[in-house]
Amino acid sequence: MTYRTFQAPRSPGTGALLSRRGLLKSAAAVAGLVATGPIPRSTTAQGMDPYTFIATMQATTTLGQRVGQAASEVEQVVADNTAWDAYLQLPVKQGQDFSYTCEFDSAWIILTAYGHDMGLDEQLRVVGHDLSIEPYAVESGSSVTIYGGDIAEMYSGDYRGNLLARARTSAVRKVFDAVELTVTATPDRASTEQALLQGQPVFFKATVDFLDWRPVTWVCPDGDQYPGVFTNDHALVAMGFNDSHVIVRDPLGPTTTNHTRPWQYRVSWERYLQVSAGQDYDAIAVGPRVILGDGTGGA
Repeated sequence: MTYRTFQAPRSPGTGALLSRRGLLKSAAAVAGLVATGPIPRSTTAQGMDPYTFIATMQATTTLGQRVGQAASEVEQVVADNTAWDAYLQLPVKQGQDFSYTCEFDSAWIILTAYGHDMGLDEQLRVVGHDLSIEPYAVESGSSVTIYGGDIAEMYSGDYRGNLLARARTSAVRKVFDAVELTVTATPDRASTEQALLQGQPVFFKATVDFLDWRPVTWVCPDGDQYPGVFTNDHALVAMGFNDSHVIVRDPLGPTTTNHTRPWQYRVSWERYLQVSAGQDYDAIAVGPRVILGDGTGGA
């Protein structure tokens, strides 16, 4: 069966932004999902406690390393009654610009930490916004295929109303390139830890609240394919870690699917890596600008 989504970004009567999970779950109520077949069956995440995998932490903005500062240069941070090997200072973004702009909201957190002011419109201009095809999904048996734009190069879809809209980190990195920040792939635990120890926040694709997901294959117009998640795609920022947990900054905040979702929480390394695998290990560290010498040896 084939189904398409249309604009309906807010929950009825509350004005609260819905997550990708939430829009699908209450689609009948808001007339947000129009299908050529039945409304798709619920994902496994929808019946789960949103705190199955995350634990609330107090959101801090001035504790720990400044971005670009090594953990070895500051005293070890103790937060949530726990010592952390790395702990970065990051701003809090209290809510997303629109229902499906998490990539740009999380990018804003990192850009702002480095002193760059780049809002949604400018980020979209830099990344590119492919509206040539509105993403839609085709379900066949147990598999789901999404047909959309080239998410490795641009953001694809209507960020106001299409719960399938998204971009990969290879597209979002353009905003960091534009201000000459360094970008490094962090597909595993070792590279993630190394980045955070160096004071580099990690922008990564995950699921909302790290809950279970239904896998999909995204097909681009040129035939390129990428694995991903269906209706609870999300973008987040890793800001610290210790032996057992990763600290996450989340711009989504409270929604109809989690009325108390925190701006900062911790998740186990095991779950972090499981969800990362579901998103094709799509993660990048963002470091400070590298100032090269002029080759004169100081003369």
